[in-house]
Amino acid sequence: MDKKMILDRMARSGEERLLLARVLDKMEQAERRNVPAHTAFLSPQEQSAVQEVLKLAGGRGVFSGGYEGAERKVLACLPDWMEQYGGDDLRFLRCSFRKEDKLTHRDFLGSLMGMGVARETVGDILVEEGSCDLVVLDTVADFLIQSWASAGRTALRVREIAAAELIVPQVKVQEIRDTVMTLRLDAVAASGFSMSRGKAAELIASGRVQLNWQECTKGDRTVKAGDVITARGFGKFEIAEVGGMSRKGRTAILLRRYV
Repeated sequence: MDKKMILDRMARSGEERLLLARVLDKMEQAERRNVPAHTAFLSPQEQSAVQEVLKLAGGRGVFSGGYEGAERKVLACLPDWMEQYGGDDLRFLRCSFRKEDKLTHRDFLGSLMGMGVARETVGDILVEEGSCDLVVLDTVADFLIQSWASAGRTALRVREIAAAELIVPQVKVQEIRDTVMTLRLDAVAASGFSMSRGKAAELIASGRVQLNWQECTKGDRTVKAGDVITARGFGKFEIAEVGGMSRKGRTAILLRRYV
């Protein structure tokens, strides 16, 4: 299947078509030059779309975000002779600041955007008390080390660190045990986001809900253990377990909601 046919079949929007076209170009580059080629950082939603294209096009690719459990990742397209991606295009930075200054992810992202740094050149932003670790592309690392002096009014000290030095904040989750009449998306979303099923159905129909990082507007879509459900303005949760059925015909579920 040629490039145009793949894009016509897979792309759901003009923006996604451009993304997938760039990925196909990277795959072709790796094959033609016989050297690895990588994309910029991709969001989970973008990674999901790219995975489908990889399957369809038969490409060899590895996602890497610099550490296990990373959310934003690059796709490294590999030539036939290469078994693993070493992550040579990724670098790791630490921004130190006074603990009294309670900076957040938004503060750092806003500062980077204000400096003209493209979002796709920066991976995960890991904020702790008094420090923030980042995974970035090699192309912007030296600029940030030399030029990034503050976030808002807070002074920063930026230096490079090794991947093993990254401080990854512990993910906070709330476990929700519940029973539902059906494993439909609207029923499970209502449980996970603590709202009525009618409200969940409206949210889904409006296009604000994603199932495994892809927009889903069908409330009757069946979900299963391992699925991740997100909603703009409400966060995300994972279906950790699907249990047995009660005497009243309701199915037990265990959800892990990220807080």
